[in-house]
Amino acid sequence: MPYSEELAVAKEAVRKASLLCSAAQAGLVDSEKHDKADKSPVTVADYGAQALVLNTLAKAFPEDPAVGEEDSSDLRQTENAELFERVVDYVRKIDPALDAEGILAAIDRGSHGGGPKGRFWTLDPIDGTKGFLRGEQYAVALALIENGEVVLGVLGCPNLPIDPADENSEKGCLLFATKGSGAFQAPLSDLDKVSPVKVDSVAEPSKAVFCESVESGHTAHVRSAAISESLKTEVEPFRMDSQCKYAAVSRGQASVYLRLPTRPGYEEKIWDHAAGFMVLIEAGGKIADTFGKPLDFSIGRTLKENKGIVATSPLVFDQVVRAVVASGAPA
Repeated sequence: MPYSEELAVAKEAVRKASLLCSAAQAGLVDSEKHDKADKSPVTVADYGAQALVLNTLAKAFPEDPAVGEEDSSDLRQTENAELFERVVDYVRKIDPALDAEGILAAIDRGSHGGGPKGRFWTLDPIDGTKGFLRGEQYAVALALIENGEVVLGVLGCPNLPIDPADENSEKGCLLFATKGSGAFQAPLSDLDKVSPVKVDSVAEPSKAVFCESVESGHTAHVRSAAISESLKTEVEPFRMDSQCKYAAVSRGQASVYLRLPTRPGYEEKIWDHAAGFMVLIEAGGKIADTFGKPLDFSIGRTLKENKGIVATSPLVFDQVVRAVVASGAPA
């Protein structure tokens, strides 16, 4: 399998970060979270997961830069000393060799600007922080990009049931893929227990299950409902936080994931989509933006040439894209 060394390191890094996130979610208190300057929430788990993943990558691939969602600036502020202390506690329970300065340095390895040349990693340490805060779905999302193309993706989904047909099955999945090698799933509790995942074979949009974000700020729910109605969809949609939606389509729980722009000028971040993109493509799915354009990961830290996301199983893709385009979109 291509990228076998990179994949092994990435899977272990995401596994460790998922362990930290699960521990933090189970006992989260107010002192372990705060709002960033843009009012988005961030927790000890966001910082701790980024430190663990980027430190693991730095040890294995010291020349590889990374694009990460977080930086350490807030943790270095005196008023956040208690928050930082909790970050250190959580990280050292997983990796005792990392001290406070090492944690700050690891977090700040995520400052790379991205772009079309060379290779770099991109990480969302907790995709779906609001879902994490609610005790629901979230994902640790890591991808490798080479010369502007995603070639590897790993999704750690600590609260996602392993059996997509049984909500009461053991929770905690790791989905992964490398370019040209298919997509796979393993329990977070046993990464050697690997099984392939494939998208569904639904051919009629009326039978397709739609999946969308819980947060209305992340996707236009009214527009999504209108698109679903135009396709005469008979199945009730379901909402889920984070790149777990990519996992749902990749393993046949849903046929369609829509992320529809809620305001003009918004730019999707590469870390919000790269890992899920790779898993979905290798599971046999198709993906574009809301105008049917391929996603371009070569520009920088955002998908600024794309607007929104349409991700589906292959037999309904063209019809869904046409319906989305016909519904109109923010400029």
